[in-house]
Amino acid sequence: MFEWAYDGVNSSIPRNVGPECANYLTLNRRIIETLFISVFIISFIAWGLKRVTLPKKLAYVSQDRVGRRVLLILMSLVLGMETGFKFTSRTVIYLLNPCHITTALQLYLLAADPSPTVTAIFRIHLNLLNGPVLAYLFPETESRIIFADKAMYYIQHGLMLVIPFYLLRIGGVYNIEPLSDMSWSILSFGLNAGYHFWILQSVALPVQVNLSHMLCAAVLDPFEGQNYRIWAVTHQSILCPILCKLFCYGADFFLTKFPPTRVKPSLECTIPKKNCTYEQNEKLHEDSNTSGNGHTRFD
Repeated sequence: MFEWAYDGVNSSIPRNVGPECANYLTLNRRIIETLFISVFIISFIAWGLKRVTLPKKLAYVSQDRVGRRVLLILMSLVLGMETGFKFTSRTVIYLLNPCHITTALQLYLLAADPSPTVTAIFRIHLNLLNGPVLAYLFPETESRIIFADKAMYYIQHGLMLVIPFYLLRIGGVYNIEPLSDMSWSILSFGLNAGYHFWILQSVALPVQVNLSHMLCAAVLDPFEGQNYRIWAVTHQSILCPILCKLFCYGADFFLTKFPPTRVKPSLECTIPKKNCTYEQNEKLHEDSNTSGNGHTRFD
């Protein structure tokens, strides 16, 4: 019934599609492994939800800037072209891959009006930047025959790193928790792992398409074997928060300390039309410290 969504997947690429990949792990192994990892997923989500905080005194001002609109248009065009290529090649199922979901979240962040929901989604999506980083380190473009299709792969993942940096530059609603606060990272990883094991695996198994390597290990996976998914959960639970914190630390350095690129005194400072003053920033710090609301700080 849905063959149009996946019958164009290239079967000549090793461990990309087919019964060999689907049978890489036995069904019993998949069930037991999924149940075991689901305990950790639920624990991470529950632990994170109990501890995450959002700013209570942040002024959600309009931040309709030219750069924001340009990035929204560019990423919309890129995702539109990606979608078009997927329909043309009958590989629509690949739109479920995590990087496309993250791209959709970024489009929402660029288009939505300021609100606490935007802040929450922004903080969660910062912990999903392992996708574009791994896409550049281990590119998978063998199935993309057309040059424009391959170009979209690199452009999309590049924009996925540019957009959060630009949003941190704007500040305001796009703010982050203190560097030492791990609640958002733990919540985000729980949601990320849940998406892989509960949704991607459920879709990939019946159609035998290796979505995000949930069916079988990649050929170059150093942890390939029967335990490759347990190893993946382990190293990604370390990599995701580390990349998030490094990205935020780097943004803080370049946006607030490095003279050639410094645009404001602190990341929590909002620059709707012009840079805020140190006096405004000090006032924001006072409000944040008295409210205990998890505002952006690099103390």
